[in-house]
Amino acid sequence: MRLREETDVKDTWALEDIFPSDQAWKEAVEAVRERLPEYGRYRGRLAESAQTLWECLKLDDELGEILEKIGCYASQKSDQDTSVGLYQEMAGQAEDLYSQAAEASSFIRVEITGMGEEKIRSFMEEWEPLRLYERIFFLIFRQKAHTLSDQEEALLAASQFMADGGANTFRMFNNADLTFAPVIDGDGRELPLTHGTYIAYMQSKDRNVRRQAYEHMYDAYRAFENTLAAMFTANVKQHVFYSRVRKYPSSMAYGLSGSAVPVSVYSTLIETTHQFLPAMYRYVKLRREMLGLDHLHMYDVYVPLTEAGAERYTFEEAKEIVARALAPMGEEYLTILRQGFENRWIDVYENKGKRSGAYSSGPYGVHPYVLLNFNGTLDDIFTLAHEMGHAIHSYYSDHAQPYCYAGYHIFVAEVASTCNEALVTHYLLEHAGSEAEKAHIINHYLDGFKSTMYRQTMFAEFEKMTHEMVERGEGLTAEKLCGIYHQLNELYFGEEMELDSYIDMEWARIPHFYTPFYVYQYATGYGAATAISRKILNGEEGIIEKYRQFLKGGNSMDCIDLLKLCGVDMTEPQPVADALTVFGEYLDQMENITKIRKKVTEN
Repeated sequence: MRLREETDVKDTWALEDIFPSDQAWKEAVEAVRERLPEYGRYRGRLAESAQTLWECLKLDDELGEILEKIGCYASQKSDQDTSVGLYQEMAGQAEDLYSQAAEASSFIRVEITGMGEEKIRSFMEEWEPLRLYERIFFLIFRQKAHTLSDQEEALLAASQFMADGGANTFRMFNNADLTFAPVIDGDGRELPLTHGTYIAYMQSKDRNVRRQAYEHMYDAYRAFENTLAAMFTANVKQHVFYSRVRKYPSSMAYGLSGSAVPVSVYSTLIETTHQFLPAMYRYVKLRREMLGLDHLHMYDVYVPLTEAGAERYTFEEAKEIVARALAPMGEEYLTILRQGFENRWIDVYENKGKRSGAYSSGPYGVHPYVLLNFNGTLDDIFTLAHEMGHAIHSYYSDHAQPYCYAGYHIFVAEVASTCNEALVTHYLLEHAGSEAEKAHIINHYLDGFKSTMYRQTMFAEFEKMTHEMVERGEGLTAEKLCGIYHQLNELYFGEEMELDSYIDMEWARIPHFYTPFYVYQYATGYGAATAISRKILNGEEGIIEKYRQFLKGGNSMDCIDLLKLCGVDMTEPQPVADALTVFGEYLDQMENITKIRKKVTEN
């Protein structure tokens, strides 16, 4: 495992584009601290005049934009090597500053709510610059029933830093402190097991390597099961607490309120997926048969089903494949993609202490960033396309929208990323050189679909069940959490899967559970992305421009309405059902290829 300082600069993200140095970051922090008292000049005065209200909102935007830079720089510095105490401390300072700013500005929403819609309308007519915030006012009044008094809002804002303790503890434990026993390969070599290498081992043709990686991973979590259950429970309880204080009927309703997504969308996702579980069972059976196994275990679900799965790609090759696959998006889109490739938006390789997984982030007014842990697998190519989908979405939104509307919701974010993945799948299938290669790509699609639609929906159901238990006053223990998770695996994978107690601990290693009611959006996003990508590949007239408008939308419209720009209505079950149908179609193709190959072998 290379150290951070051993990584070539060209393979790291250019955080100096945010702040040229840590010292510049510290100066920005101090500047914001000095300006926070400016909020006090407006407290209790927003109703005095339209100009006073506008000045306060302008101040809020200015400080918000700087705070975003401060937060991104510190968190991304920490993520590139979580063992560095300095950046852990900076990330903590940034969170504390966010909390202070939220507390200092908490009166704004309360006072606007108290002014009433009629007065706000008259102010906008009186002072034209104030019209910029018309949608902000709309959103505030829509949340009127859940807005508390000035003092209560300030108290809740101040409590957030404390309430995030469970999530912060898990993040540091998972990324910096937790270690795993090494894996011994067939030649007796000791291989390090990390978050970054885990999937690579799970894709190994050596079943013993897969089994070791799987068991050693979950043995490590099992050793701390009660601590992890306490972290998880603390996070669920804080979410339930905020939902009740804000008078939501459920923690789910609270979790979905920010993106104005009806609770019925969540329930429909689970119900519709249940209807299509027989296709998942077919997939599990086919995987067992193609691997020639009597029993399929959970450590067998990632290994490629063809020899093509052993191929490795350089990062340069991965970038070229993604660029070619996304050509249907148009030259403007490709220009932004290349800009990201050439200007160090991406932190490419794993190093000791680096945050696991992948994500896209970045502050308004700079450019997006992407964190990868690139290992050269086909999956890493899709991850690159996925995260650059997020990055380009942010680029479009930031350039089209003012700061107050640039931030988009996760519900639509996963559409942009998954649409890119769909185009990469199509490109690779179009250029497959053999039936074996085509089978491998289809298998990758099926695996990705399983992980996105089925698995994330299972995660969503797990969240729903555990949050409802806390709402009913039931306790959550490691034993209960493991029992629920085992039952859900039985439901989603069926009788063909040989389940064991190791997989029961998987709930303990899912970071997204610490952002309640987040994961369902991967599945709904997949459904919308499937519909949009098919429109693009079919050459539907005007779809590229419609999609570009969607990417530029930010938070200027509700998520449901943004997707309607592309002709996709997520209030209906059809997009999810259509995506699940596509899974069945690809499964048919894989079964046919398998039958043909079997006949050829027999002859």
